[in-house]
Amino acid sequence: MAGDEVRRTLPREGPRGSEDSEKARGFLQERVALFWKVVFLITLCGSGLGLLGAIVKPGMDLVVTLGEMVLAGSLSWLCSRHARSIRFLWVVDGLGLFVLSGMGAFLGRFLSAGFARGHAVTSAEGVLMADGYVSMMTLVGTALMVVIRAAVIPARPSRTALVTAAAGLPLIAVSTLVVLDRQGGLALRGFASSTDRWLPAIPTLMWGFTVLTCVVISRVVHGLEAEVRQARRFGQYVLEQKIGEGAMGVVYRATHAMLRRPAAIKLLLREHASEEDLQRFEREVQLTSRLAHPNTISVFDYGRTTDGVFYYVMEYLDGMDLHHLVDRHGPVDPARAIHILAQIAGALAEAHALGLVHRDIKPANIILTERPDEPDVVKVLDFGLVKSFSGEAGASAAGAIVGTPLYMAPEAVRHPNTIDARADLYAVGAVGYFLLCGRDVFEARSLVEICAKHLLEAPEPPSQKLGRPLPTDLEALVLSCLAKDREDRPSSAAVLRAALLACTDAGAYDVDAARRWWRARAAAQPDETTAGIARAATMEIDLYGRTETSA
Repeated sequence: MAGDEVRRTLPREGPRGSEDSEKARGFLQERVALFWKVVFLITLCGSGLGLLGAIVKPGMDLVVTLGEMVLAGSLSWLCSRHARSIRFLWVVDGLGLFVLSGMGAFLGRFLSAGFARGHAVTSAEGVLMADGYVSMMTLVGTALMVVIRAAVIPARPSRTALVTAAAGLPLIAVSTLVVLDRQGGLALRGFASSTDRWLPAIPTLMWGFTVLTCVVISRVVHGLEAEVRQARRFGQYVLEQKIGEGAMGVVYRATHAMLRRPAAIKLLLREHASEEDLQRFEREVQLTSRLAHPNTISVFDYGRTTDGVFYYVMEYLDGMDLHHLVDRHGPVDPARAIHILAQIAGALAEAHALGLVHRDIKPANIILTERPDEPDVVKVLDFGLVKSFSGEAGASAAGAIVGTPLYMAPEAVRHPNTIDARADLYAVGAVGYFLLCGRDVFEARSLVEICAKHLLEAPEPPSQKLGRPLPTDLEALVLSCLAKDREDRPSSAAVLRAALLACTDAGAYDVDAARRWWRARAAAQPDETTAGIARAATMEIDLYGRTETSA
């Protein structure tokens, strides 16, 4: 990977780093804390035996050993608490490693003398060998730490080279001075040889190889991270985590690289997609992008990746679908049901005015979320089965029943090619029924039986199924939406919305009531999510017997 690409993936040094990327700053802090935690464990384990020996015979080596562990533990603790600036983290990274290396070099001098005493080394040659052995062990131990640093902490190769070289200076300086001092003593006694002149250069050469190794590791490891980020980028959006998946599509939470705005990206799974599916998927985003109602999900962008994956970007909704709402909290209060249904009708009124029928209105396709200024905001989504009734050809095959059977209008079963906007109103009635009762309009063991009931059976009044009275005006309005003959339903979504807002209980659920509900939910179930909630399947049923399930 080119160097400029690697640099773009790393946080900038200096005070502007936090402004450039809060996520990069947090990632850097996490990695610096992890590095010092590893160093603390290494110094704790590696110095255990030496610490026991120092306790038996206390000396300066005990102080230095404890100092190394305290330094590593303190820096790990500092980087684990609160948000730290980029400048602070770089200082902890570079200066902390330099100080630790200096302490290691200082400790090595005492270990060298102890090694010589313990092995009864008295000759100048033996002392020189003892010094070389301890210096080698100290260099190897510090080299292990800087290699771990190169693999853990995200940094430019140039910075890795600088920090690694600086960390080796105390070791090289002490080792070189000791060797030169021992060589001087040998020369005075006439024991110097021609090969001894090269001994001072050995620590420098060894650390040079260490620096080169760390630079390669830093470039390769963090270059791969940059490639992964680039592979997960769709236009200006970077994928973060998967939040949903269906038979043909998968949805990820994403963030805009420049605006830092959360979004949801829907991808078409190529292994499950036909050319017809691709056309439907592309038509979905084109049709949805024409809608601007506040209760319709917004589409920001769409396109194809370099390897041909079609995607589109929509607003990220932090809330729950209506299926989840009823599943977790039971039937909805009539006043709140009016509030929700009126917003759905408003979104459909805009779509119908543009000549579009949703065809798949159901609880799972309606998200309930909150905003700081307005709780209980409805968002209608998944326009993948939208059909134009203004002359535009649809993507579904002729003679196919398209939609979710539990919320499908009779005419969608009988004559699927003749449906109009009032088929969506039937589905809104079925959603309202589900909100009020906590159960669907019709229940059966098979799809064929469900479709037959929609065609032939009159729905039981919601109050009877619920087992308690409901406002008569709201119940009558829901049942009118569920009329078998579409001429008996409200004439339009706008008319339905007006009728809902004219119900007696329409104003009983206000902003304060909604805010209290959301606060109570957050307090009772802080970790509640929509994951794992069963959703009604969207079915496309071919009249010749073929059945498909789509997302």
